[in-house]
Amino acid sequence: MVTVRPGDGTAGGVAIRTAIVAAAGLAVFLAPRPPEVTPEAWRLLAIFAATVVGLIAKPAPVGAVVLFGVTAAAVTGALTPAQALAGYADPTVWMVFCAFQIAGGMVKTGLGRRLALHFIRAIGRTSLGLAYALVATDVLLGTVIPSVSARGGGILFPIAKSLAETFGSTPGPTARRLGAFLLPTVYHCDVIVCAMFLTGQASNPLIASFAKQATGIDLTYATWAIAAFVPGLAALIVVPLVLYAFSPPEIRATPEATAFARGELARLGPMSLAEKLMLGVFLLITVLWSTTRLHGIDYAVVALLAVVALLLTRVLEWSDVLADRTAWDVFIWYGGIYQLAKALAGTGVTNLFAQSIGALMGGWPWGLVFVVLLVVYFYAHYGFASITAHASAMFTPFLLTMLAAGTPAPLAVMTLAFQSNLTASLTHYGTTSTPIYFGAGYLTQAGWWARGLLVSVPTILIWTVVGMAWWKVLGWI
Repeated sequence: MVTVRPGDGTAGGVAIRTAIVAAAGLAVFLAPRPPEVTPEAWRLLAIFAATVVGLIAKPAPVGAVVLFGVTAAAVTGALTPAQALAGYADPTVWMVFCAFQIAGGMVKTGLGRRLALHFIRAIGRTSLGLAYALVATDVLLGTVIPSVSARGGGILFPIAKSLAETFGSTPGPTARRLGAFLLPTVYHCDVIVCAMFLTGQASNPLIASFAKQATGIDLTYATWAIAAFVPGLAALIVVPLVLYAFSPPEIRATPEATAFARGELARLGPMSLAEKLMLGVFLLITVLWSTTRLHGIDYAVVALLAVVALLLTRVLEWSDVLADRTAWDVFIWYGGIYQLAKALAGTGVTNLFAQSIGALMGGWPWGLVFVVLLVVYFYAHYGFASITAHASAMFTPFLLTMLAAGTPAPLAVMTLAFQSNLTASLTHYGTTSTPIYFGAGYLTQAGWWARGLLVSVPTILIWTVVGMAWWKVLGWI
């Protein structure tokens, strides 16, 4: 697997990355085509392969890379124009876009920061309690905010960094006082929160769509949250303890943190009307998303309703929507990659790949196939700088291979869906918010990778062993 690390933005670096993307697509296109695959499907596979490599190598912004892929599919006749652009009309894509607007409302009104400060005031009297306070905030925000950058980077990171500095912990000699424990802990738990909700991060609805296309299993908002609740809660308890034992902070008691929170809340003053309105919308969409089976309103419609409510109440202005570059960027790449992957799955190419891999493992017990593929899937993220790229390239083939070996479909779907998120803990480029935390400078790259590898062991065990036990109790496997 070819990986190009972020950071080389020179003309030469861009040229090399572009060459890698072109070579990936050309290699697939020139490879012998199986007779059961049509020429159009083979062209689409080459375009998809080049697009996924582009998501990793990033010769251009992610949205531009996917737009190139969508255009290439239409120009070459791999897809009709209507087929190539169909992803931008999909309700799931609009749900994600709207969720980014809701996240913008949380940040603009200051409600997210206020919630975090309340948690810190309540349980932030020790360094471990401080971490759990920020994690609890993250869990609450994760119910509706799909942007790990907005949630972890925009709301939690500034607070965590300010708290570390309050205790005299800055990058360098004083890093171990608090910051070298607090910031990585918040990040690793943020990755867990990504796995706990359909809205945990932007790619989860995409992963859910892959699962439904392959198996018919519908990972709704409620289904995802219920399935992830117990293993997620266990992981959120264990991971901070593991990091605390591995590298304990020099400062254990943090009574000043509660004073910091009280002072910040005093400066904020009473909740503004905008915050109250934002809280009302927050509660409304959480309830509606959790009870879809009762009222039948589609998730995307609920999200649209929330954005309209925020616009009508002037919590958000239309200029805020237009100015949200991240949301529009996600809309472009998400709608495009969603459609390319969906169209490719419809050609049967991914099924053929899974059958080929399955043949290599012929005769193996399904449990062994499941474990081997799960471990390979998880640690393959060392080669990816994006959850989306990882899931787009590997989720469906690995899922189909597990199913062919006899793995129960719900077990394979849920495990791979959750692990797709959890893999981002491994490196300092695992997902979009990782560079923010790593860039704070409290850990070296070796220190960050060591913690990622350490956390990966209990993470895999908890989400498989505890997860399987919980899903067994629910009667889902």
